[in-house]
Amino acid sequence: MTTPPEKAPLYADIAATLRHEISAGLCLPGERLPPEAQLAIRFGVNRHTLRAAMARLAAEGLVHARRGAGVFVAARPTDYALGRRVRFHQNVAASGRTPSRAALHIETRHADAREAEALGLAPGAPVHVFEGLSLVDGTPIAAFRSVFPAARLAGLPAHLAATGSVTQALAAAGVADYTRASTRLTAKAAHGALAARLRLPEGAPILRSISLNVDAAGVPVEYGHTWFAGERVTLTHSPED
Repeated sequence: MTTPPEKAPLYADIAATLRHEISAGLCLPGERLPPEAQLAIRFGVNRHTLRAAMARLAAEGLVHARRGAGVFVAARPTDYALGRRVRFHQNVAASGRTPSRAALHIETRHADAREAEALGLAPGAPVHVFEGLSLVDGTPIAAFRSVFPAARLAGLPAHLAATGSVTQALAAAGVADYTRASTRLTAKAAHGALAARLRLPEGAPILRSISLNVDAAGVPVEYGHTWFAGERVTLTHSPED
């Protein structure tokens, strides 16, 4: 007599359903899953069974819980090298993923004290400011603000608006090459507009980078702040070019 196959536990069926939805892109990386009570009603189970399903998905690295915020689809971190010549598109494309940039704001204004000092400008000198998002496969991994000396790079805003690329815009403005002179990294938490832009919950971990780029003669051309979504990026230090 053949023994019928043992039926899979109910929590395993629930995990399989959610696993399929995640792999099919119905739940995107970084998105919060529906609340526990809602999922329990959907599958007609108690919370203990649902938590067992979530524990299985968490063990597989597909989801992770944040205390007080819920359960989120895990994002596959993007390797991002910090070297002398950091180019966003090349960096991301090298990992086999699709990079894109979203420009949010371009303006010319007076430099604040830190910007003027970093760029070697007189206090209140005019600067161009470029703000936007860096995305990988359509998901924001970083918000950025770059500041440039306006007197030297008069046509830069138009080039930034046309290309969305700092490298291309600087080249069009006469800076053929530039390298990273310094980087300062600090752990922070995302709040308010920054959290909303990065599609992160309040208090999610981020890593702030403050960097200075210089031209071939060592003259500063870009002073930048970048706020990386902590769970979406693995920062690596690359060798000298």
